[in-house]
Amino acid sequence: MEDINFFEKVYQVARLIPPGRVTSYGAIAAYLGTKGSSRMVGWAMQAAGNAKPAVPAHRVVNRQGLLTAKAHFGGNRMAAMLESEGVKVVDDQIQDFKTVFWDPMVELAL
Repeated sequence: MEDINFFEKVYQVARLIPPGRVTSYGAIAAYLGTKGSSRMVGWAMQAAGNAKPAVPAHRVVNRQGLLTAKAHFGGNRMAAMLESEGVKVVDDQIQDFKTVFWDPMVELAL
């Protein structure tokens, strides 16, 4: 991953999040060794619409399980996408967040 830009590193991690699971901006930042760059991960997710292959940006939420990026998806599309994968969302809050949380530090440990 050394010769690619930060956004692409974020996209590589996000593409590994399985359907029905979510992670946070901070968890991706920590995995990439840039713990204080949660906001940069958010910016990467905001720009992910043009990435090839596609990035499941709807699976990346804030550290409390809130759909803080829902405005970028339009209406309730982010919640609908998560719910179609079996993630329960109530009032823009993921239910059973600890259960569906995918931590790249654990899941992608070598």
